Amino acid sequence: MSTTSVDHQSPIETDEEFRERLRELPPSAKLVAKVLEGDEPLSQGELAEESLLPDRTVRYALNRLGDADLVGSRYSFRDARKQVYFLDD
Repeated sequence: MSTTSVDHQSPIETDEEFRERLRELPPSAKLVAKVLEGDEPLSQGELAEESLLPDRTVRYALNRLGDADLVGSRYSFRDARKQVYFLDD
């Protein structure tokens, strides 16, 4: 959703900035972000299954995370009809 530029910030500053942007979001977005901390990108359905949230709530959370430039997406390599989501560094 956004491209990151190369800068010379320390990882701690980047993590603090991430946490600050996340702090302003609703609890559902925080939970989805927590589930996305794993290494593998997940589809909306997988996120709903892992978070125990309804599909509609996951979609709302992903939109909010996307608006805050905290999540990225791409087409799934396993099923090109689906998008998978990951935390945007």
